[in-house]
Amino acid sequence: MTRDERRAALEQIANEVRACTACRLHEGRTRAVPGEGDPDTEVVFVGEGPGFNEDREGRPFVGRAGGLLVGLLGSIGWQRDDVFITNVVKCRPPDNRDPEPDEIAACAPFLRRQLEALDPAVVVTLGRYSMGTFMPGARIGQVHGTTTPADPATGARDALVFAMYHPAAALRTPALERDSLDDIARVPAVLQRSRDRRAGTPQPGGDAPGGSPIADHVPTPAAPPAAASAPVPPVESPAHPDDASQLTLF
Repeated sequence: MTRDERRAALEQIANEVRACTACRLHEGRTRAVPGEGDPDTEVVFVGEGPGFNEDREGRPFVGRAGGLLVGLLGSIGWQRDDVFITNVVKCRPPDNRDPEPDEIAACAPFLRRQLEALDPAVVVTLGRYSMGTFMPGARIGQVHGTTTPADPATGARDALVFAMYHPAAALRTPALERDSLDDIARVPAVLQRSRDRRAGTPQPGGDAPGGSPIADHVPTPAAPPAAASAPVPPVESPAHPDDASQLTLF
């Protein structure tokens, strides 16, 4: 897809989300929250569902948790507009309760189509419900900060999935905020690793190369990161080189 085609596809999905009545969540929403970001990005962040502020503004991660996410991105030299941010469910669950399985299932086609349009190199999951979409059966306390290849059925046909705690949880628990800073520092190295996989570059640690070429808009970074560590079933531990935090998206 060209940039204009991706933008048009994402806007079509957003319009459908705003009109959706497929589950009970539409009954209490002020605004649906389709997601937003750069249609040319290589990295998609997927949260769990909108909160109070998101429901009012129709935008993802605009409350305190969004402020922390912006801070986490800034710690690796990225900005909010450099990535695409969305959620597993697009309407706010009442009283910020956890999304129910049927609500997640109702929204799943929207997320899948967004990922198909964006074709990201990396999907960063934020929280256990997002993680469960891409790493079924995993426990976030065990897999945060690690990667696994995305199931193509999710729409991310040739991506690595990287798990993180939800920023709202990090706000409540200082230890999780420290873990989140450590985890996001690994994301640029995961991005480079995924770029190499998509280009067909042989992967240290036994990764099979992916089937998609690197997109034309992605330049080669000035300083490649160190080799990735060996996989740890059921997920893989990513590389964490000192200079990887300076890797740019474009």
